[in-house]
Amino acid sequence: MRSIAFINQKGGVGKTTSTANVGACLAAAGKKVLLIDLDPQANLSIHFGINVQGKDSSIYEIMCGKKSYTDVLLKTSIDGLEIIPSDIDLASAEVELVNTVGRETIVKFYLEKMLADYEYVLIDCPPSLGLLTLNALTVANEIFIPLQTEFFALQGVSKLMQTFDVIKKRLNSKLEITGIIPCMYDSRTKLGQAVLDKIKEYFSDKVFTTTVRKNIKLSESTSHGMPITVYAPDSNGAQDYEALTKEIIAQENKK
Repeated sequence: MRSIAFINQKGGVGKTTSTANVGACLAAAGKKVLLIDLDPQANLSIHFGINVQGKDSSIYEIMCGKKSYTDVLLKTSIDGLEIIPSDIDLASAEVELVNTVGRETIVKFYLEKMLADYEYVLIDCPPSLGLLTLNALTVANEIFIPLQTEFFALQGVSKLMQTFDVIKKRLNSKLEITGIIPCMYDSRTKLGQAVLDKIKEYFSDKVFTTTVRKNIKLSESTSHGMPITVYAPDSNGAQDYEALTKEIIAQENKK
């Protein structure tokens, strides 16, 4: 089982889009996949057409010990792809759990037994380095970092690397950064190529060969509650995420 946290403390970098579409492509490749939405904005849940308003069935209820994962787990429209959704109540979890012993590992405590049922567990983290992200990094053994190929792409990455180092030393010695996903790439601009070169210089062989190109269909697919491979299977976005997923699966042979 591979457990992968998609993380970047900057918003709007393609993190949720990548989690959703890699998950859908892995399932289409015959893998059994679980998505965990740890972002209070619940964009990953919405990406699959899940109504997150007033459901009282989300990762929040699991973290508070109110419900078990069997009460919250949902099937998506994609065979082999299941999700534990989020909702806005998750935003208060950081405050409510402040006095809870082991609060950094509470998601792992409640979900660890079920994770072995899957070949891939993909976690969509919030755009911050708070309690929810710490929980994701104690569940995951791998980190994927989506980065925009734009001017401020590497801004804040040093803080993220510091957090990674602390988590690896103190909470999860198995944690590794295993993939950098260049997103929103525009090959027509010199800036896009220059930033991509900078990302490769910084992260070396951790950068995936596949770059996810700018594609309006990716944004449209979210609003229609579908992964890109269902909404627009012939689009650049679908082709890019299918190619990226092949690279991710190929990593298994290198382990």
